[in-house]
Amino acid sequence: MEQEVTYRGTVYPWHCDHVGHMNIMWYVGKFDEANWNFFARLGLTPSYLRLSGRGMAAVQQNITYNRELLAGDIVEIRSHLLEIRDKSIRFRHDMANAENGETAAFCEITGVHMDRGLRKSAPFPDAIRVAALKYLIEPIGA
Repeated sequence: MEQEVTYRGTVYPWHCDHVGHMNIMWYVGKFDEANWNFFARLGLTPSYLRLSGRGMAAVQQNITYNRELLAGDIVEIRSHLLEIRDKSIRFRHDMANAENGETAAFCEITGVHMDRGLRKSAPFPDAIRVAALKYLIEPIGA
């Protein structure tokens, strides 16, 4: 499935470091905002998380930086699911400069579905697993 836009925003001057490009803390923040938009599409909405006593926890995050982003650049993140298991998901965000389409960075994350009361992992409900499958992409070379 084609990646869907899960975040759009702008690089502001205060996002930039002493070298003049967006600092890594802001990449992480923008990827985090994309997480919550992507999760909502899977059915992991704020209402579901509050009412069910569930949550999501990142257990691994790897970021690759390809190109600089500068103050004034428009940023777009597209996300897709790489894998869904009983209690965990692995997904990828691709961050691009929206003006020229160049990939600035990409991030692969493994997240675990949690029971917030027990502080332990919990299986995804069937409805979320079914909804997630439409966001699952075929492995490269498949």
